[in-house]
Amino acid sequence: MESEDGYKSGFVGIIGRPNVGKSTLLNNLVHHKLAIISEKPQTTRNKIRAILTRDDAQMIFVDTPGFHKPKNALGERLIKAVRETLQEVDVIVFMLDGTKTIGKGDLFIADELANLDTPAVAVLNKIDRLSSDQVEAQKTVVQNLGEFRDVIPLSAKTSENVHALIERIAELLPQGPKYYPEDMIAEQPESFIVGELIREKVLQLTREEVPHSVAVVVDEMQQRQDRDLVDIEATIYVERDSQKGIIIGKGARMLKEIGSRARQEIEALLGEQVFLNLKVRVEKDWSKRPEMLKRLGY
Repeated sequence: MESEDGYKSGFVGIIGRPNVGKSTLLNNLVHHKLAIISEKPQTTRNKIRAILTRDDAQMIFVDTPGFHKPKNALGERLIKAVRETLQEVDVIVFMLDGTKTIGKGDLFIADELANLDTPAVAVLNKIDRLSSDQVEAQKTVVQNLGEFRDVIPLSAKTSENVHALIERIAELLPQGPKYYPEDMIAEQPESFIVGELIREKVLQLTREEVPHSVAVVVDEMQQRQDRDLVDIEATIYVERDSQKGIIIGKGARMLKEIGSRARQEIEALLGEQVFLNLKVRVEKDWSKRPEMLKRLGY
């Protein structure tokens, strides 16, 4: 794969504590919903590769799970994935929540980055909720965390100053080829993103009632022969019978609502009508069982 003269390309890892806005930023960067968003930590479990192609550069963004101390086999696998990503990328974007005190979790990540030669840009997110004085104060704190090529305040939610981050990343990327076609925005198959959209709706609608032990597998996804419709069969995996009852709900109302909301976003993603059939299955303590993690794609 040959590189055009002066063309830049490379992989960009987005790292930060849980809930700092990594997935929101990823979706904003490529103007498509690829990463799921939830108030619950550990929402992002898989490395999602989103692709931004410009005339002068191609950036492949890798979203990572929130960096935290692992509590089980799933947590350990997530942290391993983050460390692997940091070794593979050309530029690192370290996201911090500007509305919160810079704490131990941020220091932990900064120490990890200090051991790498990869250029890192610190991003102070959620400036739409801060005064200019607060932004400057937080920016000073971040500058003292480590050796960053830049500290960029922005709002992933409103897009304010996101362009400045994109320009800085483009400057730091090495010269390289166009890895993906111009019209490609994600490396994952559509079935993966469909599963993530369903999982997002489960997390959003059940809130604190169902802990983070939910996985979704798309069992079948195919175009119907006789009409413009995509049939999707998916299974929602939980760890306990009580969780299954919550997700199904009285008279199956909760499951219907999950399906209805997910279907709307899946149709927007695919550009076609969708028939979505959801099942709920109990796999006891799957997040602690390495063989189940592998089976469920983690």
